[in-house]
Amino acid sequence: MCKIAKEICEKLIQLYVGNEQTRENKLFVTIQKFDNIKMKPGESMSDFDERVSGIIIELTALGKVYNNREVILKVMRGLPKEWDVKTVAMRKSKDLNTMELHDLFVDLKAYEFELQTRKDDQPTTQLTKDLTVVKLEPSVSNEK
Repeated sequence: MCKIAKEICEKLIQLYVGNEQTRENKLFVTIQKFDNIKMKPGESMSDFDERVSGIIIELTALGKVYNNREVILKVMRGLPKEWDVKTVAMRKSKDLNTMELHDLFVDLKAYEFELQTRKDDQPTTQLTKDLTVVKLEPSVSNEK
């Protein structure tokens, strides 16, 4: 429907960027997403990384920029309690003002791998305990 290049350009801006009210609404919603970010149960660190990065990119495109420390602390607070040991150690050993989000997620992914390895070892231990209980029960029954 547009007849000249200026009309086409204005229409594209309206569709993809929006007017001032639309930009403010998008910014408000994206800030809310950032403020409420939490790692979901069962979510991998890679998926959480993608979700956080997407929100940060969206905020930057809308003109809202957080410093490294704010972003890193927000991510750390959004992790489940089982990550507390790791986040406390990182807070004490790293300079959060200069740390990049990418570096944070590299460390967290390595720790996730360690946690997963330990969880994979756990079923064997539980199976051994179950077998011990099963072996003990028949001898208890025989004594009665």
